[in-house]
Amino acid sequence: MGSAATVSVNGRNYHAPDRPVVVVCIDGSEPEYFERGLAAGATPALARFQREGVYRLARSVVPSFTNPNNLSIVTGAPPAVHGISGNYFYDPSTGQEVMMNDPKFLRCETILAALSHAGARVAVVTAKDKLRRLLGHGMQGICFSSEKADQTTKDEHGIERATDLVTMPVPSVYSAELSEYVLAAGLELLRRQHPDAMYLSLTDYVQHKHAPGASAATAFYAMLDRYFDAFDRAGAVLGITADHGMNAKAHPDGTPKVVYLRPLLEALVGPGRARVILPITDPYVVHHGALGSFATIYLDDAAQGRAVASRLGATPGIAEVYDNAAGCARFELPRDRVGDLIVIGDAHTVLGKSPAEHDLSLLEEPLRSHGGVSEQTVPFVINRPLADAHARRLARADDLRNFDLFDYVLNGVN
Repeated sequence: MGSAATVSVNGRNYHAPDRPVVVVCIDGSEPEYFERGLAAGATPALARFQREGVYRLARSVVPSFTNPNNLSIVTGAPPAVHGISGNYFYDPSTGQEVMMNDPKFLRCETILAALSHAGARVAVVTAKDKLRRLLGHGMQGICFSSEKADQTTKDEHGIERATDLVTMPVPSVYSAELSEYVLAAGLELLRRQHPDAMYLSLTDYVQHKHAPGASAATAFYAMLDRYFDAFDRAGAVLGITADHGMNAKAHPDGTPKVVYLRPLLEALVGPGRARVILPITDPYVVHHGALGSFATIYLDDAAQGRAVASRLGATPGIAEVYDNAAGCARFELPRDRVGDLIVIGDAHTVLGKSPAEHDLSLLEEPLRSHGGVSEQTVPFVINRPLADAHARRLARADDLRNFDLFDYVLNGVN
């Protein structure tokens, strides 16, 4: 595309790329994974970007879950603008609890869609299919998941046989290879299709299972680094961030450290008088057992909210409780998609409904999860130096967000 072209999306202007731009979202990438990889000498490309490009930390969206953050990254805006408040929510208009993976829930345009309509060649590859339709909404181009790469069609995904791109077999959804498949497919798309802009979204299977410094985690980040090096050497402007971090959420004996909210609420307001929504909920519960550090509560009698918030806030393991207005203002969430109360677990505590409502038998290791403020810090890396104006802006930035990344890679790179 011509470098003079710009698109305006959600109050920001973006220059259309005049060379390939690749943005990678590493699901669940606590910054310590990068630090351990660098210290071990396992990530030489990342070390090069640290020396020659941008290596910073940023804040993700809270709830620090997959869907709201990926949509923030590709819209350049918080959930109050794009409407995706979690992986899962309660729709009061229908009385149903539903997965938030249908494009009808999206309230604004994505940067990817706008670029495609301006004539850019755009491609998206995501690990899990739950994100595909949201990320590809309104976009003209290629958009598929590695989870279902063997089911692609030209009409729906923009590519007939995505499996022709990669020699690997289509991986299990519960595997490190699911992320590698995304990167391998993205690299081949770059070489064969020459997209102007590409978004690659990985899965946090490894991060849920392995802490920073574990041999499996170091090997995974070394694999990522080899692909980062390949994208860099292919001439792409590469931006790297994450949707959220990850923390250990288990007792010393390995059992999950959980505050179950339903018994507490029944004691406070009576049985059946409150609804607990856990926005981490998605089809992939082996990762986390639907236990994260963010919950929202709908009360039959909203007037009880202040008293309930006070009592919950005094519970060990609960870090913060907000009413709808205060919580949505702080975290920039859509008020109509959040309950009367927002509850945040502390760094090492998750929130559940009741013991009977969570099948934890599939958890193979001590629980590692996310969702709260404690998992909000994420990497913000670019492989090239910034032009002077954006370099000065970055130096002054005291609240860099993961959803600023497209601004910097499209508008700020020399």
